[in-house]
Amino acid sequence: MPRMPDLDKRAELLRAVVGYLEDNGVSDLSLAPMAEALGTSKRMLLYYFGDRGGLLSQALDAARPDAGEIFADVTTEEEFVAAGRTLWRAITRGEQRRSVKMMLQVLSLASTDPDTYQQYARMTVEVMLGPIAAALVALGHPRADARVRATLVVSGLRGLCQDGLVTAQRTRVDAAAELVIAAAVAPVR
Repeated sequence: MPRMPDLDKRAELLRAVVGYLEDNGVSDLSLAPMAEALGTSKRMLLYYFGDRGGLLSQALDAARPDAGEIFADVTTEEEFVAAGRTLWRAITRGEQRRSVKMMLQVLSLASTDPDTYQQYARMTVEVMLGPIAAALVALGHPRADARVRATLVVSGLRGLCQDGLVTAQRTRVDAAAELVIAAAVAPVR
């Protein structure tokens, strides 16, 4: 009879995997060096996460802010703007600040190595778009329009994260983030 995975050990190992990927990047992801750095074995990584792709997918899931939770109770434009600010703080100052680099790498790698990274990049975008678009639909925007506006938020904030990482001009980038968030609920002229 096969042993059941130790869920606490798995959660601890997943946190370590996320930290490793944040520090070392994803482009040269190899399980053997990762396992050695984490004080475990390649066999244990495979046991807990399946294959290399499963490990990357689960690490990305664990590292991203929960947009569903952040935008869940939005009923007014003011609440949407507040949720957008919460998301922005999470990815620039909060727990997910370090994982943004990992996400940006995956998105970039998808353009040059789509066979390996496209599915992860698409998932990274989609899990953010869905909850934000749902909040906009709840505010009365038609579904197609809500998805376009959610794209503005997701892609705009992601680009501004990259700008901030490259330039370190926090004041300018924060002001631009405010404009992006506000534009998502502004009437179309």
